Amino acid sequence: MTTELQTGQDGNGEPPHVDLEQLLIATSRTFALAIPLLPEPSRREVTISYLLFRIADTFEDAASWPRALRIEALERFGRLLDRPDPEAGLETARFWAAEVPCEKPAYRELLAATPEVLDAFFSLTPAAAGLIRTHTQRTAQGMAGFVARTTDEGELRLRDVADLQDYCYVVAGIVGELLTELFLLERPELAPVAETLRRGSRSFGEGLQLVNILKDSASDATEGRRYLPDGVARAEVLALARRDLDGAADYVLTLQKAGAERGLVAFNALPLHLAAATLDRIESNGPGSKLTRPEVFFIVQRLHRALDRNEPALPRNP
Repeated sequence: MTTELQTGQDGNGEPPHVDLEQLLIATSRTFALAIPLLPEPSRREVTISYLLFRIADTFEDAASWPRALRIEALERFGRLLDRPDPEAGLETARFWAAEVPCEKPAYRELLAATPEVLDAFFSLTPAAAGLIRTHTQRTAQGMAGFVARTTDEGELRLRDVADLQDYCYVVAGIVGELLTELFLLERPELAPVAETLRRGSRSFGEGLQLVNILKDSASDATEGRRYLPDGVARAEVLALARRDLDGAADYVLTLQKAGAERGLVAFNALPLHLAAATLDRIESNGPGSKLTRPEVFFIVQRLHRALDRNEPALPRNP
């Protein structure tokens, strides 16, 4: 089942549809597998959240675009979340789709669909929209701070492990915090473990981001993104990623023990399984190593078999 939302009116006065799931599939890998596992309304809320964060990521990643324009785009994007303004959103989206250098055509299509994604965002409940607005604006602001540090050629160099962790927090730790707050909405069964989940949310996001950084370090460096600090051993970053993934496993098992819906457990467990397997591959084969499609399929099926048998979603002790 696709996630379609009516957004505005087309030229014939009929409400057009934007298929958010197709936007998700076109712009994501892991999240396109994981988000459909979620129960509603979390599935819709997280889909919209992902697309909004992906828009911000596109500006942050556009290393060949002038620094001032990247910062302006992130700031303008944050303001668009404050209140509905279809005319401003449409004009801005047209400019971004035409001007922002994009790694993939799908990212340009997403920029062009910004007004529709915003329409979907403003249709959410006030509680969900408020959380998503606050955390997305925090990320956009933090990204602008890192963009301001890039050279005229668009190169960003992180100084040390603490700087790397600050960067991971801006682009992924805040996402972990947002997702946790969305999970807690209208789920009283999670109230007893709410603080435990909140404490683990930041490192969960950091761990997933570190795996991506380690995997893509070679290609990122050719595009001016040097996220691995000079003078820091790769083994140190690998060890930090493993500690974060261990903490993320505790997060998932806490959800499962608290009686969270199967889809919520699976959504959190799947990226963790994939990240752990990818980290093993990187450690043995180096940067650029990826899981094959059959390997991903096997991991997905193994997770579902465990959940079918009411076993722990992760093969480790809590």
